[in-house]
Amino acid sequence: MEQTFAGQVVVVTGGSRGMGREMVHAFAARGADVVIASRKLENCEAVAGEVTAQHDVRALPVAFNVSSWDECDALVETVYAELGRVDVLVNNAGLSPLYPSLTEVSEALFDKVVAVNLRGPFRLTAVIGERMAAGDGGSIINIGSIEAIRPQPLALPYAAAKAGLHTLTEGFARAYGPSVRVNTIQAGAFLTDISENWPDGLREEMEPKIALGRCAEPHEVVGTVLHLAGPGSSYTTGACLRVDGGWQ
Repeated sequence: MEQTFAGQVVVVTGGSRGMGREMVHAFAARGADVVIASRKLENCEAVAGEVTAQHDVRALPVAFNVSSWDECDALVETVYAELGRVDVLVNNAGLSPLYPSLTEVSEALFDKVVAVNLRGPFRLTAVIGERMAAGDGGSIINIGSIEAIRPQPLALPYAAAKAGLHTLTEGFARAYGPSVRVNTIQAGAFLTDISENWPDGLREEMEPKIALGRCAEPHEVVGTVLHLAGPGSSYTTGACLRVDGGWQ
């Protein structure tokens, strides 16, 4: 029997493209009402249009910047006002800008990377997790990175932020258990639109380090997301699950 999320509300940050878009469609296909939250409203609206046409569920597009504390709070208020609840939160939005050298990482770039990848997920998890715990519970899924344990010089601020996300996962699992489960998917190299800006030769350099011998397509994260969101993972919390193709 196919897993169902009928009657549930799922929020996906960075839900207008890449892995986030795949997650949105997967939850909607299984009956969930979905919130597509990302920086550009027109992109969120486009995905919401796809969802309502294909899956006959509610789809709420919301423009927000995950690095803004106030906009995180505004997103939460909007979702609860419009849909009344959140059953699943996926902290998927992320940012890893390129830089010419470590000494040329500016204070602004460093702060931006930490704000998007760590501060925003902290605030959303705190506010939504508290409401979940006071209600019917729920599942919160953070999209981490292999960089957290295999940090590369070309992504150190990002790697540090993702390592912090792993720490938050365990702490929030304790804070909001037993009714709220919090887990991280430690993602490997996925071929999203972000990968189009990888330096020349990076993909060819990475793939021999992967046991499966290739980078992943965005849809390949979906099965793990659905598992962690649903009852099949009812005894899993505070966990970090690698979905990286067997990175060496």
